[in-house]
Amino acid sequence: MATLYTHKSRNIRLTWVYLTGFLVFTIGVGWIFAQSLNNPIILYVAVGFAFVMNFISYWWSDKIVLSMSGAKEVSRENAKPIYNLVENLCITAGLPVPKIYVIPDPAPNAFATGRDPEHAVVALTSGIIEKLEKAELEGVIAHELAHIGNRDILLGTVVTVLVGFISLLADWFMRISFFGGSSDNDNGRAGLIFTILALVLSLLAPVVATLMQLAISRKREFLADTSGALITRYPEGLARALEKISSDSNQLRKVNNATAHMYIASPLKGKRRMGFAKFFMTHPPIEERVSRLREMSV
Repeated sequence: MATLYTHKSRNIRLTWVYLTGFLVFTIGVGWIFAQSLNNPIILYVAVGFAFVMNFISYWWSDKIVLSMSGAKEVSRENAKPIYNLVENLCITAGLPVPKIYVIPDPAPNAFATGRDPEHAVVALTSGIIEKLEKAELEGVIAHELAHIGNRDILLGTVVTVLVGFISLLADWFMRISFFGGSSDNDNGRAGLIFTILALVLSLLAPVVATLMQLAISRKREFLADTSGALITRYPEGLARALEKISSDSNQLRKVNNATAHMYIASPLKGKRRMGFAKFFMTHPPIEERVSRLREMSV
């Protein structure tokens, strides 16, 4: 039986494999576009624009997300049991105590945000507080603390920068090509090959980049499950919590595609995705997460 430590190590390795592949892919796409346009300046502009937009997102996204979700900060006085749970888990995890927000919504769910552990927030719906037993709620909170401790928000920002860079570059290439900007390439057959490659990549690269981003997101969910179970030393608590969240019939009211990936389980209720459609999921299937948790030994 695999231990929590072996599962954690495997997920970390796979994340870095995906991220390295993503970086190589991004550099390759940028180089091909530059060769096709015979003008590397567009690369620098795209990189700068993507980084500026995501720098802003990194510093202020927590406030935006909390506002969009309708979350309200709670104090120790009116949420003492939750504060006690969070504080005890933070001591075990070696993390600062985050701010705690509650979303007035009967659908059980939760997410973490904040640019670093010192400025972190854990948001819980009123439904998850009311419907889960203590051990299950501990599993959920530990999962969110694991996201904070694993710097998943920073990693998500880096990946978003890469996706934004590729999407911008593909869009600008199509616009420049449409207005004749690629006609300056006089490298003969090599120039024609780069132009054809760039045209194909301008269509496919954003899709491939998004698939890579989602693959990394799913691996980080597995890692947070494992890391959270290491904090509580009780994987069954999180497994039961995920089953209850998945089977609950309530639909989270204030949620959209832009924020769905942040929650512990996808809040977008709908048809179960099968086959190739699974690659477009922000989260691994609940059944697979539960199965992995129950296979682990502490």
